[in-house]
Amino acid sequence: MTPAMQHIATLGVADWFNLFLYYLSLSLLAVGGAIATAPDMHRFLVERQDWLTDPQFSASIAIAQAAPGPNVLFVALLGWNVGLNAGGPGAAGWLLGALGMAVCMLGVMLPSSLLTWTATRWGHRNRERRAVRAFKQGMAPVVIGLLLATSWVLARAHGDPALDWPLWLLTATTMVLVWRTKLHLLWMLSAGAVLGAVGWV
Repeated sequence: MTPAMQHIATLGVADWFNLFLYYLSLSLLAVGGAIATAPDMHRFLVERQDWLTDPQFSASIAIAQAAPGPNVLFVALLGWNVGLNAGGPGAAGWLLGALGMAVCMLGVMLPSSLLTWTATRWGHRNRERRAVRAFKQGMAPVVIGLLLATSWVLARAHGDPALDWPLWLLTATTMVLVWRTKLHLLWMLSAGAVLGAVGWV
């Protein structure tokens, strides 16, 4: 973690319990996947509790999305950074980082996994019912709206478009390429890494 990203957060036992309860409740809203709830995570972790900074939040999502593995891994990284901020450097930070990761992942996975398992079994048995078909069709715009809200939160972290226009241009270009082409995401990640390494963005 760079000095600019270091942040001090104080969490008591009640705070850890509230973090767990927050992710338990948020888990049931993750109809487009965990990434669709990122705007609310930002509101809670950055704006309301001040446990993370904006750069930490954005970097956690970017790193987890670039890494191989399930989409939900960014939740573990957010919890890790909350723990590091609470514990500081050294062994205490590592231990609280592991605790934060476990609290957030267990909270976000437990309800949604049980609900998905139960609902999938019920939906499969009743897949021909009109209400089940209507529910599936009605969820599509909700998921799209949640993903657009997540995109806006991540784009806002770029700062002022007039000053940081290369970042905004790269974001817009990437969005169009993902939408209109079949170019593999690894090529775009590599291009972004090169542009960042040479200092263009």
